[in-house]
Amino acid sequence: MYPLVKHKHKILNTSLAYCCRLIDQCFSLKSSKNVTVLHALLVKVGFNRYTFLGNRCLDLYCRSGSSAVDVLKVFDDIALRNVVSWNICLKGLLNFGHMEMACSLFDEMPERDVVSWNSMIVGNASCGHVDRALERFRRMQISGVQPSEYTYSILMSVVFATLGGRELHGSLIRRGFSTSNVVLGNSLIDMYGKLGLLDYSVGVFLGMKDKDIISWNSLIICFCKCGHGELALHWFWLMRSLGHSVDAFTFSAIINCCSDLRKLNKGEQSLALCMKLGFLCNSLVSSASIDLFSKCNRFGDSVKLFQELEHWDSAACNSMISCYAQHHFAEAALLLFVLTLREDIRPTEYTFSSLLSVIHSFPVEQGTQIHCLVIRLGFDSDAIVASSLVDMYSKFGFVNCAVEIFSRMTAKDLTCWNTLILGLTHNNMVYEALDTFKELLQSGPPPDRITFCAVLLACTYGGFVDVGLTLFSSMIDDYGIPPSNEHFVCLVNLLFKAGRFDEAVELIKEIPYEPDCLVWESLLDACAIGDLNLIEGMVERLMEVMPEPSMAYQLLTRIYEMQGKWESLVRLKNTMRNLVKPVVGFSWIGMKNQIYVFDAKQLEQPGGKDVYCTMRLLTWEMEDEAVTSRSTMIDSI
Repeated sequence: MYPLVKHKHKILNTSLAYCCRLIDQCFSLKSSKNVTVLHALLVKVGFNRYTFLGNRCLDLYCRSGSSAVDVLKVFDDIALRNVVSWNICLKGLLNFGHMEMACSLFDEMPERDVVSWNSMIVGNASCGHVDRALERFRRMQISGVQPSEYTYSILMSVVFATLGGRELHGSLIRRGFSTSNVVLGNSLIDMYGKLGLLDYSVGVFLGMKDKDIISWNSLIICFCKCGHGELALHWFWLMRSLGHSVDAFTFSAIINCCSDLRKLNKGEQSLALCMKLGFLCNSLVSSASIDLFSKCNRFGDSVKLFQELEHWDSAACNSMISCYAQHHFAEAALLLFVLTLREDIRPTEYTFSSLLSVIHSFPVEQGTQIHCLVIRLGFDSDAIVASSLVDMYSKFGFVNCAVEIFSRMTAKDLTCWNTLILGLTHNNMVYEALDTFKELLQSGPPPDRITFCAVLLACTYGGFVDVGLTLFSSMIDDYGIPPSNEHFVCLVNLLFKAGRFDEAVELIKEIPYEPDCLVWESLLDACAIGDLNLIEGMVERLMEVMPEPSMAYQLLTRIYEMQGKWESLVRLKNTMRNLVKPVVGFSWIGMKNQIYVFDAKQLEQPGGKDVYCTMRLLTWEMEDEAVTSRSTMIDSI
């Protein structure tokens, strides 16, 4: 007989089946208050000690957002705990972010199954501790627990080293799992795509007997991320030709691919197909379309598309904030961010990243306010946001704040390292930048082309010729990174500053492709006092590779001034008036939440009379002090 509890004038049925139905109802309502009431009922009738109901109540507390203390109380009340009880409690502690408590509970478990090990692997991976996750996987195999498909899917989503990825693939095959399995196959395609091993991704895809839409999407996204947009478009055409269905993720990937390729025509064709199939109203597609128009210099179409959206969401607002940031509309980006907060749209890490990229246009107080909001919303531990904060404080010149944020990061990806090295370099802290690079080689991920560009720039600023040449050779020989124009520009500048002009010219001749304008500009700066005919020939080459010839004319103007060729200078300036659109310089300063912009051609600024009067008063005071100090000195003599 199950007990009947009298409650005022009603008799409450407290049978086991009735309590199970109540728990099911609480799962659907997701209310912490209802969970507390139900728990009180279970305690009152003594069902909280039953293993089955205790486990369900424990799971309810874990999903309702209650505290870890409540979860542990429910766990302790269960008289006979089975492995399910331990697993639910372990998962709850990990979801609440109590990693140390979860590790202690895991060590106390009398029995561990594959779910227990998977939970710990997920917990370590979500905290950025990839090495610990892999170590748990090794200990799991040593203990005799067979990994599941989910285990391999978790590890393949976080591995970032080529060797580790291949080891996982080999272990999967040795354990008898077939790579033709859809879930494992999709995970392998995604993993090899992140590692840049496209041949392996295609091989896994072709070896799969059954392919779903996720398989096709994963392969197309891999091509996009690895910079092979044309192949992504080809596989999309093949996917459509074979009669496979497409979804919003497919179109989002294809439109992003067109954005990266700056192929507006292809992107508009994809948009037309989206409208035909009814995907344009999807948030992923609309946000990708805004980004497409933004990157293809169709800013007005981005704004128009955003204004035509029926409702705002996080993805669309992020794309529009990023669009404003890319086109240097910092005030509009900040205003839209404020409006999203008023609409109760929670910002994401990408929101803060886009906003922080332009916040240096405002007074530093605005940046610190955004930083406070980042901390309050719990994004300070995110690698993307932390990198943006490091970049922001570096641009403001507060390098110590940037270094402190970097040192507090638990999981540091390569973007974080690159951002700090560039920040230190631009603030002329070249020794610290090189030390950070050495630390990266010892304890961080492998460097990429951006890393070497940053350290070569630091060598240029510091005049470390031998170090720069060594790093340039190491980049090619040890890391297999082909040098780009940015690397050649840094090395050419480094050789010029060291007076090794002939070596720099030989290096330019050895560039395997047509040097861009930055290389020629560096060469012009270095040979400004050389042969004028040679310089004019290089300016002609520079004008051929530059989309706008104004920079070439300005360089030649500066050279004519340095060499005293005044007649040539007059003729050149007359030519510039007819061919070159004048570039007006601007500067700005932020005071008391207001930005004052100054035009180089503006003779008198707003409030200029007051400024000049104040300057005169300050000049008179300085002159009076100088006269007074001079008189005092004479009297003392």
